Amino acid sequence: MPAYLGLFRRELLLSWRQGGEIGLALGFFVLAVVLFPLGVGPETEILRRIGAGVIWVAALLAAVLSLDRLFAADFGDGDLDLLVLSAIPLEGVVLVKCAAHWVTAGLPLVVLSPLLAVLLDLDAREIPILILGLLLGTPALSLLGAIAGALTLGARRPGVLSSLLVLPLYLPVLIFGSGAVEASVAGGARPHLLLLGALSLAALPLAPFATAAALRQALE
Repeated sequence: MPAYLGLFRRELLLSWRQGGEIGLALGFFVLAVVLFPLGVGPETEILRRIGAGVIWVAALLAAVLSLDRLFAADFGDGDLDLLVLSAIPLEGVVLVKCAAHWVTAGLPLVVLSPLLAVLLDLDAREIPILILGLLLGTPALSLLGAIAGALTLGARRPGVLSSLLVLPLYLPVLIFGSGAVEASVAGGARPHLLLLGALSLAALPLAPFATAAALRQALE
């Protein structure tokens, strides 16, 4: 356990030192949502109807922007080889890096979402469902994104390739997340939230093994 905690602290420290990448993803998230009303007009009913979907789409795209820093830096400077040879199983390394990625990239999206929901004039009953849905769904974004990040290591344009790989995997999270907010008006958000939680729980044991296999392939 001390080795896992030490690795987690290392990842948080590196993310803090590379704060520009985190700020880029968060800035994109905020600007995408803020600029959207300027494009569709100030009609309250339209914004209220599509607001949750706008926030979820912006969150997905912001998560894609932050995927490059999961493994690329360690792969480039040789730290990934040391992590493979360490006492921690590679699957455990992947899980710790995904947890640190969620804390630094996913959790800030959840914190900012209520402010953006007010900007889009979402109903007060929908905002708690939006926050809960993001809490349940964003871990799956980090776990699934790790697979794409590992598969594109060493590619000439990894950002574009990882986007093409991961966006289809993100579609169920988007559908159930935005669907939960829409169904909350009628009191039927529970099934969507349960499915979001199930996606994250299913990705928790499966994604580290798939990512570790892709990392071993990239290091050969």
